[in-house]
Amino acid sequence: MATPDFRVSNPDTTHTAASQACPCDALVIRAQPTVVDRPCRRKPYALAATILGSSMAFIDGSVVNVALPAMQSEFGASVAAMQWIVNAYLLFLGSLVLVGGAMGDKLGRRTVFIAGIVVFTLASIACGLAPNEGALIAARAAQGFGAAFFVPSSLAIIGAIYEGAARGRAIGTWSAVGAITLAVGPVAGGWLVDTFSWRAIFLLNVPLAVATIALAIWAVPNSHKLDASQRLDWPGAISATAGLAALAYGLTEASSRGFADPLVLGTLGAGVLVLALFVRIEANSPFPMMPLDVFHSRDFTGANLVTLLLYFGLSGALFFLPYTLIRAHAYTATEAGAALLPLPVIMGALSRYTGGLSSRFGARVLLSAGPCVAGLGFLMLALPFVHGGYWTAFFPALAVLGLGMTITVAPLTTTVMESVPVDHAGIASGINNAVARVAGLLAIAVLGIVFVRTHQAALSTQNDALAIADALRAVALVCAVCAFAGGGLALATIRRRQ
Repeated sequence: MATPDFRVSNPDTTHTAASQACPCDALVIRAQPTVVDRPCRRKPYALAATILGSSMAFIDGSVVNVALPAMQSEFGASVAAMQWIVNAYLLFLGSLVLVGGAMGDKLGRRTVFIAGIVVFTLASIACGLAPNEGALIAARAAQGFGAAFFVPSSLAIIGAIYEGAARGRAIGTWSAVGAITLAVGPVAGGWLVDTFSWRAIFLLNVPLAVATIALAIWAVPNSHKLDASQRLDWPGAISATAGLAALAYGLTEASSRGFADPLVLGTLGAGVLVLALFVRIEANSPFPMMPLDVFHSRDFTGANLVTLLLYFGLSGALFFLPYTLIRAHAYTATEAGAALLPLPVIMGALSRYTGGLSSRFGARVLLSAGPCVAGLGFLMLALPFVHGGYWTAFFPALAVLGLGMTITVAPLTTTVMESVPVDHAGIASGINNAVARVAGLLAIAVLGIVFVRTHQAALSTQNDALAIADALRAVALVCAVCAFAGGGLALATIRRRQ
């Protein structure tokens, strides 16, 4: 739930992604001409279109977790089905966001932006009308597919129509609205669930989409790169999606079947093989969506490993914590959403002051300390007193977690952007963003095993509510280990800077 950090240079813009909890939602401008076909007076309306569009992705990314218990009760679904309601969205968004940004550069950013909004909106309607969990999961996958195309295009549009100081102000406005959405989204979503139905959080996208498309048609320039000869890396995108889907499916099924089950072993093996094929495709492609040469930078590799570990923990905690608050502690959906507020509020309030710490102490120090502070927050969730009230148990842990994330996000973005040549900065930020999505995908699958196994074991000695609370503690302990490991990796891989 990070407040996005942006670094801007000069005209044209590469793709990027933005939604919840992403460390490197960066807009990077390249020295290539852009075609624009709208007068300047419509710029504020174009900015409004990008903000409205991105807000839909922000809202759906942040409020679904508080609606999961209501969905589970209505469908009588398993924990594995609840995992896939989130993971189907993350799978397509994470694996296609790089090719989605490239498609906007090639075919026209307004065209791709509107097309993505249309797909996302139709999928949202399907989510709101879903008769069962299978249909909901399929519709969530379609939402992720649409978001992968309009989310990166939204920032690219801003970079194409604004210049100089005006561009910085526009990006700041976009970022501020995103931060506000991340803070109030779970509370508003919880209120919709309690007052109407979980279906309302998806159907709310329809009027937002209509307004966004109308503004985009009237005010957004269909900018694109004049040099659009680069082909889209569909083989890479398809292999990445298939490999990650197989891994996520195998890990999700392992919670009930066990790792010795032939289906689980076969699926996990297939996932590993397909991801190995993806690496080979990227190594040999003339136009890879993920150029492997950026990983020659030790700092870039280290920063992405820190991202993987830290956002693995954060995504897992934010998935299972609202579920536990509702199921084990009898919170309403609104109360569960409000319970998460310390995290975005602390990050929003302190990010202005922590952003300048990198130049003072160096990224290596902050990237070592920040994950460890976050790990302490996870560890506090794993202690026995989480059976107590909110103010003595959950609030202190979330406050410490928010402080750790605040210390980490800005230097993590800076390290990623400065560890590669300027002409690779956009790709680098996109890869780092995709790594954060994939971390969430894997976290929900892997930590689902921990949650389900611990819950089943605890049921033999205590009631269901206490067993769920113990399962959260086990998940939080794994999250803490990952965060501390991220801090150690930063210390080992990130170079000292003079």
